[in-house]
Amino acid sequence: MSIICGLPLLECIYCLACARWAWNRCLHTAGHDSVTWGLATAEEFEPVPRLCRYILAVYEDNIRHPLWEPPGGYGINPDWLILRKTYKDTRGRAPSYILYLDHEHSDIVLAIRGLNLAKESDYQVLLDNQLGKRKFDGGYVHNGLLKAAGWVLDAECEVLKELVEEHPNYTLTFAGHSLGSGVAAMLALVVVQHQDKLGNIDRSRIRCYAIAPARCMSLNLAVRYADVINSVVLQASYFLPPSMLGLVFCQLRYILSDDFLPRTATPLEDIFKSLFCLPCLLCLRCMKDTCIPEEKMLKDPRRLYAPGRLYHIVERKPF
Repeated sequence: MSIICGLPLLECIYCLACARWAWNRCLHTAGHDSVTWGLATAEEFEPVPRLCRYILAVYEDNIRHPLWEPPGGYGINPDWLILRKTYKDTRGRAPSYILYLDHEHSDIVLAIRGLNLAKESDYQVLLDNQLGKRKFDGGYVHNGLLKAAGWVLDAECEVLKELVEEHPNYTLTFAGHSLGSGVAAMLALVVVQHQDKLGNIDRSRIRCYAIAPARCMSLNLAVRYADVINSVVLQASYFLPPSMLGLVFCQLRYILSDDFLPRTATPLEDIFKSLFCLPCLLCLRCMKDTCIPEEKMLKDPRRLYAPGRLYHIVERKPF
């Protein structure tokens, strides 16, 4: 057919499909999805900036002598810092984290850092998953993140139990960014399921804030634990970058920060595995997204979503 018409018909169809995919992928923002949402109150959003500073503090080697302190500081009293675990302490089984006893806000906070691009162990946690690999409480979760959360809970169970019992009026908050947000969300799930491990702590005292949340649980779990887990998504602008490597990290950031609906659910493990075969990934992905209806993808119970209740920070209106 292509020879008779004098045109490479199949190639033209493929190029059009790729152009459509690139247009939807690079110009669509999640502002389109949240445009009908209600506004969050100042009271319910109040902990977010504070917890973001606590997460940033995890990156410091010495909180008493910070090197990258933001304007206004971290808001942390070094004397209230219970413990700090580095990659050396976790032996790569979980990202670095701190445990902070916030007397000012009556809160016990376990804050977890985000993905470290220089740590192979973080990639191992990230890649330890496949669609539908791990079931949990009637749904599906990210296997690697659940294992990391289990390790953290086993390591700090006694300390957390002691703090919870000593301060019965304090809340227990898990907070994390990026990869750490997934670990924090899994920690919240596990603690709610095994409240006896922390002295039968009441569900109403358990909170989680996932900043730039990783997709780590199926939709039914995200809804069921919306009273415990809160996800904060920052809208961003995306344009086609000049290089393939730029596209990889644009795609990565897009998944972690802005697009919380899996309309083009490229798994993170596929992105990292494709560093040496990116054109193959893009070819398969754009054809799949073009041919499979969005409604069908959203109905797959195995697909992972951002956890819990979503707060969307919109910098600009969708166009």
